[in-house]
Amino acid sequence: MPAGADAKKLEGRSPGQLMWIRFKRDRTGVISGCVVLFFFLIAALAPVISKLYGKDPYTLYARKDFDLLDDYGLPSGPNGGISGDFWFGVEPGLGRDVFTQLLYGMRTTLYMALLITIVTVVTGVIIGLIGGYAGGRTDYWLGRITDFFMSFPSQLFMIAVTPVVVSLFVGRNEEVPTYIRAFSIIAVLWFLGWMGMSRLIRGVTLSLREREYVEAARVAGASRWRILRKELLPNVVTPILVQGTYLLPGTMLSVAFLSYVGVGFTEPTPDWGRMFAKAGHIYENAPTYMFFPGVAMVIFVVAFNLFGDSVRDAFDPKSGR
Repeated sequence: MPAGADAKKLEGRSPGQLMWIRFKRDRTGVISGCVVLFFFLIAALAPVISKLYGKDPYTLYARKDFDLLDDYGLPSGPNGGISGDFWFGVEPGLGRDVFTQLLYGMRTTLYMALLITIVTVVTGVIIGLIGGYAGGRTDYWLGRITDFFMSFPSQLFMIAVTPVVVSLFVGRNEEVPTYIRAFSIIAVLWFLGWMGMSRLIRGVTLSLREREYVEAARVAGASRWRILRKELLPNVVTPILVQGTYLLPGTMLSVAFLSYVGVGFTEPTPDWGRMFAKAGHIYENAPTYMFFPGVAMVIFVVAFNLFGDSVRDAFDPKSGR
């Protein structure tokens, strides 16, 4: 056999390449990843799909066609008004298109959750790395601060504080802009969400800071910032990715929860939580209005959790399910 063939055959693979090979072998993970990617792609293309579809989530179509709703404000057509013009039916009471509301609601909830997850992960990683590597008083006080934030009852705190954050920027009788509500949701969920990631990264860093390569970098005169950035951070990527895949669906549910209880996004901003809030009042008379957002959310959460399991198994094959 030629020498070149031997070299190619014995060529090593990086941990990332090995992870990707293991992940591709997991059919459940690949399918779940495709489903998750499909949801994000559909959410990103919501304006394009809406334009091609010919409708938007804000127009009150019942004012243009009085036959869409009956005298009680319920869809007059079968199955919530599903037809060739309204693929998922019409919204009871206002007569808006459910399909475009679902698309834009998906866009609002998913990308808000993605942004909050990124901010939360970055904060937790920074605090965890600093505390785990520095040790001593720095680690002690960062740990006590983390314990303090973890003591807050998350759901009650979210409900109580979100309106307070909004009121800091808008007067009592002024209309609240959507970006102010988005900022308040991001601030509150970030405030309550970084502690778990921080604890995880701190524990991993404590086990890594005594490794030979860290000691070698320290002896060579590398600064703390360089050791954190070049030696420790690349070795905590695995728990960051795995924990992030579990954190995002939970954050998405929290965003929807805030809108559901009335302290998140409000009319006319499309949002999954707001759709569930309205569906909870009319499900007996119009059950199909809850069907499509409910099925979409269940599929996304299950797919993302399965995707997170597959990512974990790909990074750590010994943790097989």
